[in-house]
Amino acid sequence: MAFSISRRVLRAFAPSDVSSLPFSLYNAFRGYDCGDSSSIMRSSVVGKTLLDVCRRYSTTILTPNSSEGAFPLHLLSSKSKSLAIPDREIGLFQDLVIPVTNFLNEDKGFMTLGGDVFDVPIRKDIIHRVVRWQLAKRRQGTHSTKTISEVSGTGRKPWPQKGTGRARHGTLRGAQFRGGATMHGPKPRSHAIKLNKKVRRLGLKIALSARAAEGKLMVFEDLEVPSHKTKNIVHFVSQMENAKKILVVDGGPINEKLKLATQNLHYVNVLPSIGLNVYSILLHDTLVMSRDAVNRIVERMRTPINR
Repeated sequence: MAFSISRRVLRAFAPSDVSSLPFSLYNAFRGYDCGDSSSIMRSSVVGKTLLDVCRRYSTTILTPNSSEGAFPLHLLSSKSKSLAIPDREIGLFQDLVIPVTNFLNEDKGFMTLGGDVFDVPIRKDIIHRVVRWQLAKRRQGTHSTKTISEVSGTGRKPWPQKGTGRARHGTLRGAQFRGGATMHGPKPRSHAIKLNKKVRRLGLKIALSARAAEGKLMVFEDLEVPSHKTKNIVHFVSQMENAKKILVVDGGPINEKLKLATQNLHYVNVLPSIGLNVYSILLHDTLVMSRDAVNRIVERMRTPINR
């Protein structure tokens, strides 16, 4: 057992007539006989003093079955007496319990979110790949330019090959002339890139886990609104904290009243669960899902991938 005690601490508790503290402490713990009774007594006193110091300043681990008392409050500063509970560690695949409400802020109980979908490790590289795949796939690819065979114009030689002092040309439809062709220009094509289904599914799980970890995921019993008036949604959004853009996800087809109530609000968008994607989640800072939408998303994420 090794001890590291400063001389200042030992000097505060040891008698003043004890000399050569390090050597005496070593002899006290090793049981070394210094030759005379004064040395032995001096080493025993220092050894007892060191044990008292170690008992007073050692770290004690308190367990429910330990007989030690609680940590003395007088050793805690005034700022550290209120001990804070550490935040939950993200990405441990633990099930989450979240309260369920509705547009009227009524208590509808609780719901358990599967840890394999809503508590996966956050990986920015997967999110980047999925977003890049989505943006590339949504491009129309209808851009087109004309080649030299598609440009209108004559095909004759503009002037003789020699004798004019001008450069040699065989046609006026070349890229060097105004109104001519475009060399190596874009043609209609698909910009879609390949991305494995496992990676796409993992990206959606990561996006959902990020919103759940930030506390920006809300679960509603249903998405029924009293009427199709926009003021109902505006009143609900005004009561939310730090919500700039909201994405509302329903399980099946969107309710007609909800569709009419949100169509004039640029900061509220509605999607069915089948259309939920990573890019839409990242564009909105708050995610509102119905209980049916959560169940369908979890079922879809747990369905085996067909090869």
